[in-house]
Amino acid sequence: MAAVKAVLLDIEGTVSSISFVRDVLFPYTLHALPQVLDEKWDTPEFAPYRNEFPAEFRDEREKLEAHVRDLTARDVKIAYLKGLQGYLWLTAYRSGNIKAPLYADVIRALPLWTSKGLKVYIYSSGSVLAQKLFFEYTDNEAQPDQRGYLSGYFDTVNAGVKWEKSSYEKICEETGVQPHEWVFLTDNVKGM
Repeated sequence: MAAVKAVLLDIEGTVSSISFVRDVLFPYTLHALPQVLDEKWDTPEFAPYRNEFPAEFRDEREKLEAHVRDLTARDVKIAYLKGLQGYLWLTAYRSGNIKAPLYADVIRALPLWTSKGLKVYIYSSGSVLAQKLFFEYTDNEAQPDQRGYLSGYFDTVNAGVKWEKSSYEKICEETGVQPHEWVFLTDNVKGM
């Protein structure tokens, strides 16, 4: 462990429960989506999210909504869905309707690791926006915003998918931390 310089953390099932994502965030997406599509479909604010979807879904509101519902039901980890989810969750977090429940040992570990000089990074299939919101609006009453302990965020867009070696090579290159200097904590070792 003396060679370790950085910790790479997954989110779902690692720093928080899987049920938070599946039972709170995903249902919120499906609940909020119709109103957002009604109110923001043609706005410049929503256009970047809509335009990321394949052409056959982005031109008709009903098709986009049906596609989002299908992808969410199947828990498909695709960048354009993750980006839209982050956008939808922004309002929920900022309003205080949703707070990310961090495990107690994570709340203790983050300041401990950083006080020892370790860099802490997040690597999740959720978008970087969703990751930042997750750590900004936690249920830690003493210090809800945990982003100060984090050195960076990686997702399927800026790093790649977790089961590809090249994703980890990109993270090492981006951070300047060598492979043997990492500890990666995740609940999912499938494909690794």
